Amino acid sequence: MSAGLNLEFAHAVVLVCDMERMVDFYTNVLGFEVTDRGPIDRPGTSTEIVFLSQTATHHHQLAFIGLRDTAGRSNSVDHLAFRTSGNLADLRRLKERLEATEGVDGIRPITHGNAWSVYFRDPEGNGVEVFLDTPWHVAQPQARPLDLSLDDAEIEAWTEASYRDEPRFGPIEQFYADRAEHLAR
Repeated sequence: MSAGLNLEFAHAVVLVCDMERMVDFYTNVLGFEVTDRGPIDRPGTSTEIVFLSQTATHHHQLAFIGLRDTAGRSNSVDHLAFRTSGNLADLRRLKERLEATEGVDGIRPITHGNAWSVYFRDPEGNGVEVFLDTPWHVAQPQARPLDLSLDDAEIEAWTEASYRDEPRFGPIEQFYADRAEHLAR
């Protein structure tokens, strides 16, 4: 099934216009830490690269290079997605922080049935998703607005009721076990 490689996504490098604004947003709003930074030479220019991470096992999950000419929606990447091991209260707090942050727009809580997500655009217009796994697998694509004003039990019950009749609906643990068995072949 595979090409003999076991690949895990490790990081993304994003070109930015305003390095300090982007570092401020990703550290103070999303909770990343700067792990390294320094000058790099690119043909025709010198600029800086900043490495950011939230985990002990990745030197960087993101890196920013100050080579973007103008801010605005990217024409080649729709969004970066980050899984949180947190809970729905964390998504609620994130949404509140985003709403209070100047330059952030497009804030949309969404459920895919298999994830509860908050989508938004960072201060330079890049798409970002922060999501939490639900207890279920649901065939994709799926997307419905998520009302984060509901309490956890209401969100869980509403999500299950909304998706239980969808093809391949079932426990996420079974989906992961089936994937592991398939990949072991």
